[in-house]
Formats: sequence, C-alpha cells, structure tokens
Amino acid sequence: MKTENNKFAKAEMLIRKPVSEVFQAFIDPEITSKFWFTKGSGKLEQDQKTEWTWEMYGFSLSVLTHVLQENKKIVIEWGDPDETTLVEWIFTPLNENETFVSITNSGLKGDADKIIDQVRNSTEGFTLVLAGAKAYLEHKIQLNLVLDRFPKGIA
Repeated sequence: MKTENNKFAKAEMLIRKPVSEVFQAFIDPEITSKFWFTKGSGKLEQDQKTEWTWEMYGFSLSVLTHVLQENKKIVIEWGDPDETTLVEWIFTPLNENETFVSITNSGLKGDADKIIDQVRNSTEGFTLVLAGAKAYLEHKIQLNLVLDRFPKGIA
C-alpha cells in the first residue's frame, strides 16, 4: 500500500508520550473522541469496519481497517464508496516517552484542482487532529480544534 505518485497529503507531529499510549489514542474511540470525532462504534480491528461519527456536523463515516500493527502502524480505507482513500499512521518511538506520528492520506483522485483541494483539506484536518491529540495526551486539555474548525454561521 504505497502512496500513489504525489497525490497524497501528510501531517506529522511529535507527541511526548510512550508509543503504546499514542497508538491506543488512535484505535480506541473512548480516547480519540477527546480530540477528533465524537463517537466510534468500537476499537479499530484489522479487517473490520468501524463507524466514526462527528455529531456536531451530523456526519458519520464507515472505516475499514486494513493494517493494525500494534504500536507501529494503522492503515484504514475511508470516504465515499466510489472515492475511497487510504489513511496510514506510522508511530515511531524516539525514546520511551516520545513518539513521532506521521499520517498520510493517499489515493486521491480527480483533476488537478480537485486533488489540490483534497490535499489542502486533508493536510489541514490531520494537522488539527495531531495538534489536538498532542494537547490531550500531553496535558489532558481538549482544544476542540475539529469542533471549532467549522463553527455554525460560518460558511
């Protein structure tokens, strides 16, 4: 599952927590809901579908987990049925209390303008997710970055 040419978005961040804690934050909806979506139907499991919901936007999405390598890697497929993309998390422990997280969204399709739009939106979105995860995991602060990205009344 390689990234397709240059049609991908990427966001990366150092999180000062052990790799096991950071990995759990992305597979366990009890934790992930503190910084990204509002609820998930269950923990991510390889070859299983999971439902993620952003209640503030009235939006749900089915996620299929292709790869789940504990404390190392997650690969999911998500999106509209005719336009799914792959999202890959790589967890690199720098020492016992620091983890570098890299998120790549690949398989973007369409003309140049559509791909540029997808890259911009995905990079921005995953940067907010990583910043929110960092704040929550390191300081137990819920920044509400995803919630506040599209406040009611702002188009």
